[in-house]
Amino acid sequence: MSLTITLSMHEKIMRERAARSVPDLRLRITVEGGGCSGFQYIFAWDAAKQVDDIFFEDAVVTDPMSFPFLAGSTIDYVVSLMGEDFKITNPNAASGCGCGTSFAI
Repeated sequence: MSLTITLSMHEKIMRERAARSVPDLRLRITVEGGGCSGFQYIFAWDAAKQVDDIFFEDAVVTDPMSFPFLAGSTIDYVVSLMGEDFKITNPNAASGCGCGTSFAI
């Protein structure tokens, strides 16, 4: 299984790379226990490469512990009247909360 990175997400990463002058910048997504639904997504800009990292379209990176929770997901960047945010559509999540960063399996 893999992750799907939307065009909007890919463009956001390219803009961040250019703005920060960091050509290897990627969005790192980590899944940790916590949040109001049991698990939560942690987003961070990162140019470092860890030995066991898993890369997607040279835009998003995750670790082997987080990937099973993310497998099959679509990663999007949305701009709305409420602001800008990363959105994960995760087929593994049985439920989520209103914040969009917490989910249950």
